[in-house]
Amino acid sequence: MGFVLLAVVALALLAAVHRYVWRRFVGDTTAAGSRLRRAGTVAAYVLPLLSVGALVSGRSGVPFWLQQVLAWPGYLWLAALLYLTLALLVGEAVRPLLRRLLARRATTAGAGADPARTPETEQTAKAARTPETEQTAKAARTPETERAGASAPDTRTAAPPAPPAPPSSQAAAASASRRLFVARAVGGAAAVAGLGTVGYGTYGVLRGPRVKRVTIPLARLPRSAHGFRIAVVSDIHLGPILGRAHTQRIVDTVNRTQPDLIAVVGDLVDGSVADLGPAAEPLAGLRSRHGAFFVTGNHEYYSGAAQWVDHVRELGMHPLENARVEIDGFDLAGVNDIGGESEGQGPDFGRALGDRDRSRAAVLMAHQPVLIDEAVAHGVDLQLSGHTHGGQLWPGNYIAELSNPTVAGLERYGDTQLYVTRGAGAWGPPVRVGAPSDITVVELASKQA
Repeated sequence: MGFVLLAVVALALLAAVHRYVWRRFVGDTTAAGSRLRRAGTVAAYVLPLLSVGALVSGRSGVPFWLQQVLAWPGYLWLAALLYLTLALLVGEAVRPLLRRLLARRATTAGAGADPARTPETEQTAKAARTPETEQTAKAARTPETERAGASAPDTRTAAPPAPPAPPSSQAAAASASRRLFVARAVGGAAAVAGLGTVGYGTYGVLRGPRVKRVTIPLARLPRSAHGFRIAVVSDIHLGPILGRAHTQRIVDTVNRTQPDLIAVVGDLVDGSVADLGPAAEPLAGLRSRHGAFFVTGNHEYYSGAAQWVDHVRELGMHPLENARVEIDGFDLAGVNDIGGESEGQGPDFGRALGDRDRSRAAVLMAHQPVLIDEAVAHGVDLQLSGHTHGGQLWPGNYIAELSNPTVAGLERYGDTQLYVTRGAGAWGPPVRVGAPSDITVVELASKQA
């Protein structure tokens, strides 16, 4: 019942936002019945349907090719809708100021004009001067009439000018013209700002993640492990939009850093092995001195986690399912994501860390930052996480802060440090704004060095 209510509220909000966007971009700027208005109205119905289709197709069993067809326009429109709406809301503050400025300029210009020579009277006089009337007047000017005219009083009277339009009508027309100009100016500026933001954010995702480097000192790390480098990769999100080329870019970027170890901390995929197996194949090319390790994220449990764990093992990675391995100088542990609890495969810190030697440093791979409390309780020195995407689409970072202790970067919780990467891909819209994708090279530092 709660889910149905939430869905109804979400759909109502989506409809209201689309109505507002249609009004400002189409209703206020185009003439009734025009082709532009008809096209804008059709788009206002089709685009949200594509977005809903993109959101539900991945979990409704539709063919993968149809998911791909729906994903690009559907997800991109969601991002465009966000930033077009934000730009229009900014425009609401500008709109009355611009109208007031134009009205003041019109008043100033009208104060210096001849009141008897209005555009209406000028137009009437011009219309009265036709070739026929000019020819008749010329024929009437004979020598006799000229001499008679010199001695006789002029009895000709000019046709009275057409009365000017009532002032109220003129004012209404001028006001309507100003409103149309302001609507088009604000709408055009909002379109440029909103679509430009989405375009740049899409370029950032398709270009691939950039490398960040951070040095983290660990109190129990021996001198022999000083300078150990871990490439942290999260939230690749292979799916109907980001595919094999995206994976290859990430592999090439990771390998260029020449890490000692690679940690893939969840949300690798949004789809089944059958659909996305070929897209994941470049992961077999990951290279590091101690190999590549993997833990599940919540999206693996939407996509068949057991099959993906087996598949990444076939690609040469080492899944850590509530398990631990000893690396030179520290323990590397990994726990399943919270999303696995519904399948009885959730995080188990006892299995992963319960019987370890507490004198050794421990680095934990856990997809979600909210597991930090358990990490602190089990004496972990450093937790490596992702999941948040850094908010992905501003102002999404403020929403992410409501449910995550750390949205991005390094923070300390007691004796445990938590590092959260923004991730190497994107979920939903292939767009990032204010939260660029990254692969982080974490360099461990020994305080004994």
